[in-house]
Amino acid sequence: MPRYEYKVIPAPRRGEKARGVKTTEERFALALTGVMNTLGAEGWDYVRADTLPVDERSGLTGTKTSFQNLLVFRRELTLEAAPAAASVLVAEPPVAPVPRLGPAESAAAGTAPAVGPAKSDLAAE
Repeated sequence: MPRYEYKVIPAPRRGEKARGVKTTEERFALALTGVMNTLGAEGWDYVRADTLPVDERSGLTGTKTSFQNLLVFRRELTLEAAPAAASVLVAEPPVAPVPRLGPAESAAAGTAPAVGPAKSDLAAE
């Protein structure tokens, strides 16, 4: 079964100007073509485009949600690169187990102070 590595990049936000490219759609298509050809030359295959929500800070305590357009690419790992990539994934330090606490111990036996009705210094006057 082939193994893949993935690369996710932000989609272009603006088109590129070029001679003979006049409309917004054509400019955007030219920018996207450039990105895809560059990554394709490096061996990356286009998989899909996704739009995902991102929470951003707004002011001191607020947040707002915006959406980011992302392009997903993948390429097959070669036999030499597969063990190196696998060792990177395994090389993370193990997570220490969280100690479990037992039942609480009883409080030491003793006498509680006597509680009676409230006394007011003003009532004596």
